[in-house]
Amino acid sequence: MSSINRLNIAEGVYFNSVRDSRFKTMKLSANLFVPLSAETASANALLAGVLSRSCKAYPDFTALSRKLSALYGAELSVSTTKVGENQVISVSASGLDDRYALDGDSIAAELSALLCGVIFEPNVKDDAFVSEEVEQERRQLLDVIDSEYNEKRIYANGRMIEIMCADEVFGVKRYGTAEKIKETTAQSLYLTWQNLLKTAVIEIMYIGDSAPDKAVEVFTETFSKMNRQPAKLHTEVIREAGEIKRETEAVDVSQAKLVMGFRAGVAVPEKEITATALMCAILGGTATSKLFCNVREKQSLCYYCAARYDKHKGVVVIDSGVETENVEKLERGILKEVEDMKDGVISDFEIDSTKMAMINVYQSSNDTVSGIEAWYSSQLLQDGFKTIEEACAKINAVTKEEIVAAANKLQLDTVYVLTNQQEVKS
Repeated sequence: MSSINRLNIAEGVYFNSVRDSRFKTMKLSANLFVPLSAETASANALLAGVLSRSCKAYPDFTALSRKLSALYGAELSVSTTKVGENQVISVSASGLDDRYALDGDSIAAELSALLCGVIFEPNVKDDAFVSEEVEQERRQLLDVIDSEYNEKRIYANGRMIEIMCADEVFGVKRYGTAEKIKETTAQSLYLTWQNLLKTAVIEIMYIGDSAPDKAVEVFTETFSKMNRQPAKLHTEVIREAGEIKRETEAVDVSQAKLVMGFRAGVAVPEKEITATALMCAILGGTATSKLFCNVREKQSLCYYCAARYDKHKGVVVIDSGVETENVEKLERGILKEVEDMKDGVISDFEIDSTKMAMINVYQSSNDTVSGIEAWYSSQLLQDGFKTIEEACAKINAVTKEEIVAAANKLQLDTVYVLTNQQEVKS
C-alpha cells in the first residue's frame, strides 16, 4: 500500500495525499472537524446537505450537475459523521485522474476549485441561504431520522448510547435532533456556516495517480485569504463504569433488541487499541466469534449478536435481536462469554482465525480509491498513519496475554432492552 504524504497548508488545514497508479479515477474530500455539540449538531448536518445543492458559481442544482458532467462525469457527495466527540462534515468529489483527461486538463484542479466554491462560496443572498434549498434538505434530513427510528436495530443502538453517555458529549447524535433541525432557519444557517469555516480543523484527502500539486495550489490559495481560529478537538474517555444503568422501552416490535454498553478502558492514541480491537472481534466480530458460535448457533438464544469497538471513545457495544422471553438468558449468555475471555478461555483457532479475518478486511481496503481514502481517513485523529501492511503486522504481533488483558478492562455500563412487553425482569 502506498504511504501518505501530509502537508500543513494553513492554520488548522492539512492536505493528505496518496498516489497509486492502479486506478483511472481520483478522489478529493474536504473533511471539516468540529467539536460535537447538542447546540450545533443539527444545524451542521443540515448545512452539509444545503452546501451540496449549489454554490455562487453554479447557483442551482441543474447548473452544478451540468458542471460535474462536463468534468468527465465527476460526482459530488456530502456526509455527516461522528468521530469520538467530534462531528465531521465531509464534502467529496471523485472523477477521472488527470493522466486520462484530454488536452492537458487538470481534473484535480477543477474539482478542487469546485469543492472550494461549494464550501467557501455558497449560494447565499442577504446573509441567508436559499430558503427553498434549506426546506428541501430539511425534509430529507428529517426523513433520514425517521428511517433510523423505523430501523429498530439502529434505533436501539442509538438509545443505548444516549443512556450510557447521557452526561457526555458522545450522547449527542451525529444529526442532532429533529426539533433542532426544524428550528434552523436560512438566516441562522448562514451563521452556522460562518462559524464552521472559522473553527473547523480541515483535513483534505487526495487519492490518485497524478501528482496533487495543482490541487494543493488551489486549496492553499483559498485558505491564504481566510482568518481562522481552529477549535481544539478532544474526546473524553471514561475508563470506569459506575453502577450499571438499565432501561427497558416498549414499542411496537416483533423482535426485541438487547444492547449492552461496556467501558473498554482503552482509546486512541494508546497502543493497546490493537489488542482491544482483536479482543472485540474474537468476542463478536466475525463468523467464528464466541457470540456467534456459542450464543447464537449452539444455544440459539438470538437472531444475531455482534460486538464492535469504538477506538475513539473507548466503548464496546454488543447488540442483538432476540425473542422477548429470551432476553434474560441472552444477557447471561453474553456475560459468560465475556467472563470466559477474562479467564483466558480463548483457543489458538479463535485467535488465528480472527487475525486472518481482520487482515482480510484490512487488505480489501486497498482495492479501491474510496477504500484507501477510508483507510487513512479513519486514522486522522490518531498519532500518525499506518499502512495496511503495518497494521496487519501489529495485529499478527498481538499475544493471547494481551487479548486477555484487554478483556479484563471491560466493565459493563449500560443494558438497554427494546421490547413489545411493558416489563422485562432484570
